[in-house]
Amino acid sequence: MTQTPDSSPRHFDEEFRQAFRDLVLWRRDVRRFRRDPIDPALMHSLLELASHAPSVGHCQPWRFVLVESTERREEVKSSFARANARALEKYYGEQRAQYARLKLEGLENAPVQVAVFADEVAEEGSGLGRRTMPETLRYSVVAAIQTLWLAARAEGLGLGWVSILEPDIIHRALDVPRTWTLVAYLCIGWPVEEHLDPELDRHRWQQRLDVERMIFRR
Repeated sequence: MTQTPDSSPRHFDEEFRQAFRDLVLWRRDVRRFRRDPIDPALMHSLLELASHAPSVGHCQPWRFVLVESTERREEVKSSFARANARALEKYYGEQRAQYARLKLEGLENAPVQVAVFADEVAEEGSGLGRRTMPETLRYSVVAAIQTLWLAARAEGLGLGWVSILEPDIIHRALDVPRTWTLVAYLCIGWPVEEHLDPELDRHRWQQRLDVERMIFRR
């Protein structure tokens, strides 16, 4: 017998709302991982949940590439090393020294690495909502990444977003369609340490801004 989905409204109590706030606040960009493996079934369930993120025209343009090949991972690490060296050249004095001390990736130890792409020619959704703002397709992928981030945190996993990479090199290394655009390269694993404050705040690179600075009225 086919079951009818429960369409009754959900009511989230104060305990849940506080737990959700804690989840958001404890979501960190993790760079230090243990090498313990992640159960493939758990990883699949996280990606499945991430795929329930909102997307423009319900086109679901995210493409998750699990990077498991040692050779391909080495290419990613080499790309990071080159891109990071170029980034370092843009800073001077104490800020340059500070940048050099930051740990900006977890590529060596993260047991799961996922490259997330946007399928720029996704036919699903028939273009609804993105003819005037085509960038919403990539925004949809970011929404899926944020959903994955929170879902991983809820399981006790850490996630780190590596953006200091060469997109063209990653694209070729992973042998994906040319119509896919790299949005994120993610490291996922069990964190070595837990922190409520962001690492870049803790190491005095950039403190959190007061929300009032980011709210405007017209």
